[in-house]
Amino acid sequence: MRFRDWATRVMLIFLLFASLILALIVGGSRKVENNAMTSPPDTIVGNQYPQALFRVETKTDTQTKNSPNSANLYQQPLQKSPAPRNQTNQVVSQYVTTATFTDYKPNLAAATIDPSNYGERYTRDVNGVLLQNQPIVVLHETTNSAASAINFFRNNHVDENVQASYHTLIALDGTVIYLVPPDKRAFGAGNSVFQGVNGIETVKTNPDLPPSVNNFAYHVSLETPPDAWGKSNIKEHSGYTEEQYNSLAWLIAQSQVPDDRITTHQAVDVANGKVDPLSFDFERFFNKLHSFREVKSFSNS
Repeated sequence: MRFRDWATRVMLIFLLFASLILALIVGGSRKVENNAMTSPPDTIVGNQYPQALFRVETKTDTQTKNSPNSANLYQQPLQKSPAPRNQTNQVVSQYVTTATFTDYKPNLAAATIDPSNYGERYTRDVNGVLLQNQPIVVLHETTNSAASAINFFRNNHVDENVQASYHTLIALDGTVIYLVPPDKRAFGAGNSVFQGVNGIETVKTNPDLPPSVNNFAYHVSLETPPDAWGKSNIKEHSGYTEEQYNSLAWLIAQSQVPDDRITTHQAVDVANGKVDPLSFDFERFFNKLHSFREVKSFSNS
């Protein structure tokens, strides 16, 4: 083989290897860029009320026996709360979610309920007074299975005294079932008031019904354990599952509702002797909630 032919072959082999190395470098940089664009943020700044934050999944993989048969899974990302108007260079403290929150992945589902069982949030009461109540979270439990509660909410109820709903229901296995959008008014409490640091809070939006907390409340219910299904006048039951506490904390961690505005149906009820949620362990819940969110300060400039 002549030297010229040998040199030509060596040069071709060198160019081939150089092209391959260049392609690998370009491909690797694109992969890093794509990962940076699609990776979820480490923290989420919640809105006032917990939001429907769905992961895109197939129904067959995520549904359980406690989920509604017509679950509609979709994705609705959170948005940051806006900074106060006409204020600059101020430090604002907000709840943000933690890495522990990001690592927890509950099953998510949604069920459509009859429009008679929820309504719009009002900006003024029956007397025309402007409403400025800050949100609260009211905790409930079902009287029977999660499926039974959902079936009740799917019925049209003409009688306003029968209309009822929650914003969200958490099944025994921890599945988070969204029922009423957070910007709507769920009918979770009848005659009710909230006693907080600002005094007694309640709103009358219907001249024919007593005032309630519904206009500024986000109602979350836990599926009651089977040993309490259909039973009344009991003082306790076996309690809620670890998955339910995890999912409840995960849900509320997405909001800006402070600890002292998280209450129960029993605490806000005025006349009907509500006692739910029975056997609820607040210490266990708040420990989990505090691991899922923390307070951070931001400049709104």
